[in-house]
Amino acid sequence: MKVKVLYHDNCFDGACSAAVFSRFYRQAFDAQAEFTYHGLTHKPGKMFDDDVFDADIHAIVDFKYNSHENLTWWFDHHQSAFLCPEDEGHFRADHSGRKFYDPYYKSCTKFIADIAREKFNCPMPELADMIAWADLIDGAQYETAENAISLKSPATQIALVIESGRDAALLHHIITLLQDHSLAEVAGDARVQAVFQPLLERHNQAVDIIRNAGECSNGVVLFDVSEHDIEGYNKFIAYCLFPQARYSVGVSRGKLRSKVSIGYNPWNGQDRTHNLANICERYGGGGHAVVGAISYAPEDIEKARQTAREVAHELRTT
Repeated sequence: MKVKVLYHDNCFDGACSAAVFSRFYRQAFDAQAEFTYHGLTHKPGKMFDDDVFDADIHAIVDFKYNSHENLTWWFDHHQSAFLCPEDEGHFRADHSGRKFYDPYYKSCTKFIADIAREKFNCPMPELADMIAWADLIDGAQYETAENAISLKSPATQIALVIESGRDAALLHHIITLLQDHSLAEVAGDARVQAVFQPLLERHNQAVDIIRNAGECSNGVVLFDVSEHDIEGYNKFIAYCLFPQARYSVGVSRGKLRSKVSIGYNPWNGQDRTHNLANICERYGGGGHAVVGAISYAPEDIEKARQTAREVAHELRTT
């Protein structure tokens, strides 16, 4: 049986979700299943290619719903989980018992693990460390902002490679390793280390770039790094550099999109007064109440910059 897992690309929680689902499926349904992986990116226009549902079994994890008749499994925890009301209606009408949604979970990884244990009697205690780290990273549950940008733990090193990775084969290699190996073993893998070491230098450069680009006023730091090759920067850098900021608004650009990233600083000590997913949805984006993003075509960088200015103004004045 050929199983295709479509996951949130360049995201630690997305990769861990793919690993946990694969382990769950092998353990509960088919130990001999053949897995392939396909990363999905939030981008303007069509998010799903026509030929993506080309296996026997298909699962989407940590990404928006799709009403395609060949979708077998779905797990997501984002507030903005549906592209349109029709997709939500299609999900609500589904009675397969294999499509699950809960926006209150910090990570999709833990959501899948809990569903596997509670509904399918499939515990995976060997993956407990990975599941805990996915929940910590995706839920921004570090004790300090400094800890959030530290790259001393195997999990944060793997996360840097995943978030900055442009080699799909390497990401799929990592997803495969995560199913049966410890985080230390995955981080120490030769292919992972070969990519991590130069990324570590780029991470340190990104800290300097964001420090110089950031402008903080009225509790909002706004920065534009679109002229630099750091699309996959650590999203917590701004909170470490600008601890007085309650929110951050960043602009970046890659080959697939120009991106506006919006986040709430959980270490600032001030209550969150805005639902960031709602703000992003007004511009065609989405996410969670505490973090979200808006995507434009790569050539629409000026539109992304204008959106970032508008969002920063709203957060500063309301």
